[in-house]
Amino acid sequence: MKFAELDLEKSVLDALDAMNFQECTPVQEHTIPIILEGKDLIGVAQTGTGKTAAYLLPILNQLSTGKYLENAINCVVMSPTRELAQQIDQQMEGFSYFMPVSSVAIYGGNDGIRYEQEKKGLALGADVVIATPGRLISHINLGNVDLSHVSFFILDEADRMLDMGFYDDIMQIVKFLPKERQTIMFSATMPAKIQQLAKTILCDPVEVKLAVSKPAEKIIQTAYVCYEQQKLGIIQALFKENSPERVIIFASSKMKVKEVTKALQRLKLNVGEMHSDLDQKQRDHIMHEFKNGRINLLVATDIVARGIDIDDIRLVINYDVPHDSEDYVHRIGRTARANHDGCAITFVSEKEQYKFKQIESFLKKDIYKIPVPEDLGEAPTYQPKSERTGGRKSGKKYSFKGKRNFSKKASRHEKS
Repeated sequence: MKFAELDLEKSVLDALDAMNFQECTPVQEHTIPIILEGKDLIGVAQTGTGKTAAYLLPILNQLSTGKYLENAINCVVMSPTRELAQQIDQQMEGFSYFMPVSSVAIYGGNDGIRYEQEKKGLALGADVVIATPGRLISHINLGNVDLSHVSFFILDEADRMLDMGFYDDIMQIVKFLPKERQTIMFSATMPAKIQQLAKTILCDPVEVKLAVSKPAEKIIQTAYVCYEQQKLGIIQALFKENSPERVIIFASSKMKVKEVTKALQRLKLNVGEMHSDLDQKQRDHIMHEFKNGRINLLVATDIVARGIDIDDIRLVINYDVPHDSEDYVHRIGRTARANHDGCAITFVSEKEQYKFKQIESFLKKDIYKIPVPEDLGEAPTYQPKSERTGGRKSGKKYSFKGKRNFSKKASRHEKS
C-alpha cells in the first residue's frame, strides 16, 4: 500500500514525498488507519519494521488539523533509552517539516544547559514531548511540565522499558495524564507483564501482531562451530588479511563485552565498547567515533544496541548465540540496510548448539558452517541433541582460506 492511499493530510504527504517515503511497511499499513480512528492500540512488531512512523504519522496528521490546544503538550512519546529518543526526535523533525507542530526531546545524561532548554520547551507547551521515563519524572517533580491536556500517550519498545525497571515510573506518569486520551503501545514481544500493563493503561485496544520476520535474503548468514576459547582466534583470523570496517560484535552480557573488548585491544584492533556501565557522555563519544570510522569494531550488548542506527554496517558477529530467534533477527538486521550488502557470523560453542539449532528451525534453513582455522586446533562437531548437550570432537582438520572465501562458499550454499 502507498501512503497516498491512506487518509492523511496533504502536509503529511508532502513531508513523506520530500523524504522519498512512498510504500507503507506492513506495520504502518495495519496500524495507521486504526490510530487515525482514535482507537487505543497495542502493536507487536520488532525493531526495524517502521513502527516509529506508524505512530508519528497519524498523530502528526491529527495535530495538523488545528483541533488541539496551542501552547499545550498534546502528545507524550515514551522511550526506554536516550538513543531511541534521539532517533524518534530526528524522524519527528522530518515528518513535521511542512506543518506547524513543535516537539522537544527529554532525556538524561545532559549538562545544565540542555536541561534548561528542555525546561523552556516544556514551559512553552511543545505539541509532542519525546522522553525517557526518569527524565520526565524529574521535570514533573520540579513542576516543569503540565500533562493535563495530553491527548496521545505512546509507549515505544514497552517490553524494553519493563526489562529496564521502568514500570513504576510509567505508572507514576500515567497518573498525571487525562483519563480521556488515546494510548498506543508498541512492543517487540508480548509477555505476561506487557499484557498486564496493557490492561491497566489501555482502553479496549485493538491488537496488531506481526510475526517476527525472517532476516533479509541479502544477508549472508554463516557460523563457526567452535570451542569458547577458539572464538578470539577466529576473529583474529578473519581480520588478518582484511581490516575490519563497520563491524558490530554482540556479546551476551556487559561483563562479556568488557572482556572481549580488552582481548581485541590486545590484538591491536581498533575497538570500542557499548554497555550500560558507560555514562551517556561516554556512549555518545563511542558512537560518534564509530560513525566517523575512527573505531572499526564495536562490541555491544543487546539493550544498548537498540540505539545503534547506522545503515552501512558491513558485518555482524554474534560472539555468543542470541537467547532466541527474535534477538538473532534483530542483531543481524543491523547489517544489509538501506540497500547495502552485509554478512552475519555466529560463534556456536558446545553449550550453545541447542539454542542455535532452534534459530535454524525458526529460519527453516541450515546456516552454513565455516571450518575453524586449522591452526586453532580441533573443533566440536555440530550435534545439537538437547539444551545441555554439546558436540563431540571431530578428528577432521580444515584449512582456512580467508574472509573472501567464506563469502563465496556461503553464497554457493544459499543458492543450493
